[in-house]
Amino acid sequence: MNTAETSVAPPKGKPKWLRVKLPVGQKYKELRGVVDKYDLHTICTSGSCPNMGECWTEGTATFMILGNTCTRSCGFCGVKTGRPEDVDWAEPEKVARSIKLMNIKHAVLTSVDRDDLKDMGSIIWKETVAAVRRMNPTTTLETLIPDFQGVTRNIDRIVAANPEVVSHNMETVKRLTREVRIQAKYERSLEVLRYLKQEGINRTKSGIMLGLGEQESEVIQTMEDLRDNNVDVVTIGQYLQPSKKHLPVKEFITPDQFKKYETLGLEMGFRHVESGALVRSSYKAHKHIL
Repeated sequence: MNTAETSVAPPKGKPKWLRVKLPVGQKYKELRGVVDKYDLHTICTSGSCPNMGECWTEGTATFMILGNTCTRSCGFCGVKTGRPEDVDWAEPEKVARSIKLMNIKHAVLTSVDRDDLKDMGSIIWKETVAAVRRMNPTTTLETLIPDFQGVTRNIDRIVAANPEVVSHNMETVKRLTREVRIQAKYERSLEVLRYLKQEGINRTKSGIMLGLGEQESEVIQTMEDLRDNNVDVVTIGQYLQPSKKHLPVKEFITPDQFKKYETLGLEMGFRHVESGALVRSSYKAHKHIL
């Protein structure tokens, strides 16, 4: 962003449009009780997602597999980096059980990057989808996958599992990719999304964060690149700094600018565009299968 009309310099406090209402409602209270009682782990709770109450009320939740330590050190991400623990081969059944206990209608699965593994975690990915299908036959699924270093035999396992939606996030514009994602590559991520569609995935999806110093023209170019690779759904949200060790917020994007991107995205031909300050990858995920 490069004009006063579309962004504001980050003040000491967050702008009013980033204030979050506390989760409320009977459905949320019931799910919170189940999560606490059975010590279930969701990204919603561990990531303090601002949309947790809304998503849970709509029967959607996000689960992270393959541990909580990532082999990559992206400048924006709050997940710890280091040497991950051994793979828990019982994890697919645990996740499937959690989804059943929470009575989730639409589940989003994501994971850390596991570049330390020969299969980069793709086998656990495939087995988790299969376990969820067995135990929760009416639950629909979105898999928010890493790039698997672009290795097609690993991506093929996701294709074979055939979730309703497969998502892979660009996270930022091309110019900022090396700074923001470090070990990732802009073109490789586009190729992963292109390959998924080519191999028969019905609905593909990606997401980007704003406020890292990108220009409007770069955001539009990224959206066009996604459409050129037949991506169906895009999410656009505000980057918020997880800690002082992470990349700083360069600007807060205004609601009007987010609305502009939504309008442009729909004109480009995306089936769904979720664009707003509090939008995250799985926001309104249950609607993206339609």
